[in-house]
Amino acid sequence: MDVNFEALLPELLLTLVACGVMTIDLFLPKEKRGLAFPLAFIGVLATLAAVLNLYGQNLTTLDGMFVVDRFAVIFKIIFCVAALLVFAVSQAYLNDDKDVPHGEYYTMMLFSLLGMLTIASSRDLIAIFVALEMISLPAFILAGIRKYDIRSNEAALKFFLFGVLSTALMLFGMSLFYGLTGATNLADISAGLAGRTDIDEVALLAILFLIVGFGFKVSAFPFQWWVPDTYEGAPIPVAAFLSVASKTAGFVGLFQVMFLGLGELADMWRPMFAVIGIVTMTFGNLVAIQQKQIVRLLAYSSIAQAGYMLVPLGVASATDGALNTQIIFSVVAYLLVYAFMETGAFAAATAFGRKTGKYLIEDYAGLFGRSPALAVAMAAFLFSLAGIPPFAGWWAKFVIFKTLIEGDGLVLAVIMALNTVIAMFFYLAVVKKMFVDKSEDTAAIAMPRSLAGAIGIAAIVITVGGFLPNLFGQLAENANFF
Repeated sequence: MDVNFEALLPELLLTLVACGVMTIDLFLPKEKRGLAFPLAFIGVLATLAAVLNLYGQNLTTLDGMFVVDRFAVIFKIIFCVAALLVFAVSQAYLNDDKDVPHGEYYTMMLFSLLGMLTIASSRDLIAIFVALEMISLPAFILAGIRKYDIRSNEAALKFFLFGVLSTALMLFGMSLFYGLTGATNLADISAGLAGRTDIDEVALLAILFLIVGFGFKVSAFPFQWWVPDTYEGAPIPVAAFLSVASKTAGFVGLFQVMFLGLGELADMWRPMFAVIGIVTMTFGNLVAIQQKQIVRLLAYSSIAQAGYMLVPLGVASATDGALNTQIIFSVVAYLLVYAFMETGAFAAATAFGRKTGKYLIEDYAGLFGRSPALAVAMAAFLFSLAGIPPFAGWWAKFVIFKTLIEGDGLVLAVIMALNTVIAMFFYLAVVKKMFVDKSEDTAAIAMPRSLAGAIGIAAIVITVGGFLPNLFGQLAENANFF
């Protein structure tokens, strides 16, 4: 087996960082455990530098299981940037929550990030499965890392049980495709399926099992039941990490399997994603309207956002490569914008509740009078999630609509438009609380520099991206494996 260490450098470097943080933490006195943050942060920055050094290269190693191309590199950049933002939010959160062990927290984050970097380059079912488990196992621990909090324990248990079940079904689906083609490499599976007419029933069953597995990863209906309780019970930075980085990793694996491995069967799986996308966005938006707590609202919002990103797969084609390229472009563009607006929203929620522990939407009344900068930033994130100009979310939704219409998915586009209108009710309800409603509480909300920096960076990116969407568009255009 050939090994190209240049292609593997970011993963190797991140492995050393994760092991180093874990080892050093064992020997640090309790009062110096906060050193885990700068070590982890610098390690991810170094990993990001190694990833950027690979941009524009095309490298293959491990007998075709691991590929470095622009698709892989761009997603690795997304994962590293999302991790850095979450780390900045985590620093403020952990300084207030003394029950969370810093070393274990950042070690698990780093190992989960390692799985994300790996899945971006995986072109083999075995590699994809291992990468997904590398993402999920540390995430189970992170969800329950507040060991003395019953809500955190419940969050971890639900996350684990749903995760184990979906993983088992996904693995069974992968094994069926191995049985049909005798291969695990995605290109070989595609070649083995070409022209086959004798596999419809088995292939359909295998696709259903794969959709269950990936549906859990991206929180698609009906596999999303773990999301609200897990997000609410886990530390908020962990919820942000799951909502952004982990969900994006699920979409990366889904793209690779469906387009590179099962593209020949697009006519079979296309209607499934159309239905799942519609139901997911509708369920997420309708339930989000009823929420009284900001983290649960963001949880159901993230479910609806997954639905928006799934519907383009409902117009995929087994023969039209140009259309499939447009589908990938539109979803990657959405993921790029989503990473900043969703992380920013969770960061703003962390800033509001870090001292008081208040996360009810009712408590946001009069926030503009108390902390104008925080209220404006939160409004920007919510406007962007709703798709309201001038923030970048409008463009992310526009490219999805454009793809659906060009792919003869007018009905899907109309349903998505109706859902976008529904979503505005709960997003704008929070904005009204902050800017119109009054509150007797007049105390200003102080933010540590790391938290303020994360919120500021996310707000600037979605604002600039709204006026200059080509900044996202150029990256999304390059993130294509066709």
